[in-house]
Amino acid sequence: MSDPAVRIRQGLAEDLPAIGRIQAASPEASQWNVREYLEYDLRVAAISSQIAGFAVTRQVAEGESELLNLAVDPAFRRLGVARSLLTNVMASHPGNLWLEVRESNAAARNLYKKLGFCEVAIRQDYYSDSHESAIVMKVHS
Repeated sequence: MSDPAVRIRQGLAEDLPAIGRIQAASPEASQWNVREYLEYDLRVAAISSQIAGFAVTRQVAEGESELLNLAVDPAFRRLGVARSLLTNVMASHPGNLWLEVRESNAAARNLYKKLGFCEVAIRQDYYSDSHESAIVMKVHS
């Protein structure tokens, strides 16, 4: 069976309910107010007509961007959705792209490393919900 076609596009206000459901089903992701994502570069991944995942990025300085959040619907994981989102974000944000990832999120850390991200620092006690540390990673695209 071939992988479904993943289409990346800009996120819209009408996508926010689906994004909220995906975020709520992804405890490893940041749990922010999804309405605020419209203030940043919001990308969604669609398979057929269904939102399968999202990524939120902001530019913090010339040549410096930060991935604020990324999550994939559990029903669409392991299908290349996160890779497609990240590849699209990296192409759209040349320069350094930074992110924080939960220390326990080995699957995400492995994907980031496969895409060229390097671990550069640890932020102890970063996540208020679990007091877990965050691994700071960056890539130059």
